[in-house]
Amino acid sequence: MRLLIMGPPGAGKGTQAVGLAEAIGGAHVSTGDIFRANVAEQTELGRTAQQYMDAGEYVPDEVTNAMVRDRLAQEDARSGFVLDGYPRTVDQVETLDGILAELDSSLDAVVALVVDPEELIGRLLKRAETSGRADDTEEVIRHRQEVYAAETAPLLAVYGERGLLREIDGVGDVDEIAARITAALDL
Repeated sequence: MRLLIMGPPGAGKGTQAVGLAEAIGGAHVSTGDIFRANVAEQTELGRTAQQYMDAGEYVPDEVTNAMVRDRLAQEDARSGFVLDGYPRTVDQVETLDGILAELDSSLDAVVALVVDPEELIGRLLKRAETSGRADDTEEVIRHRQEVYAAETAPLLAVYGERGLLREIDGVGDVDEIAARITAALDL
C-alpha cells in the first residue's frame, strides 16, 4: 500500500506514520527526519534546510523533490510506503505523480489528520519544552500554520477530487487516532 499522510504541523503525522508504515509493512518516508539528519551532520543540504526550518518556511522544492525521488526508489519503499511531509505544494503533487509514474506506481490513499489550530499550537509548544527543538517558538509555530493553510491545505481538494482523501479526526490518544485511520483504510 502506498499512502500519504497530511495535516498541519503538530497534527501527529509523524507518530501515526510510523505505526501506519508498520501496519502495511512499508517504509516510513519522512522529509522532516531526512532534513534533521542532514542538519545534525552539517551537510550542505542540512545548512540550507536549517535556514528555512528556523524561519518556519519550507525547504525549496528542488532539494526536497530530489530527496524524495531517491528515497522512494530504495528497496524498502518498493512494496509500500507512508509519505510524511511531502508533497506540500501543488507543484510537488505534480512532481510526485511523475516520480510514482517512473516507478510504475501510484498512491492508494491520502490520510488527512484534522485538528483545531489552537490545539496544534499547544501541542507544539509542549513538544518544544520536552524536546528542545529550536524551531518550535510560538511565533514560528503560528507562521508555519499560516504557511500550511496557504500552500498545503489546497492539496486536500486535489486529492479529494481524485477520490483518495480520508479525513481523520486527529484529536485523542495515539491508539484512538490509529484505530480511526486503519478503519478508514480498511486495514
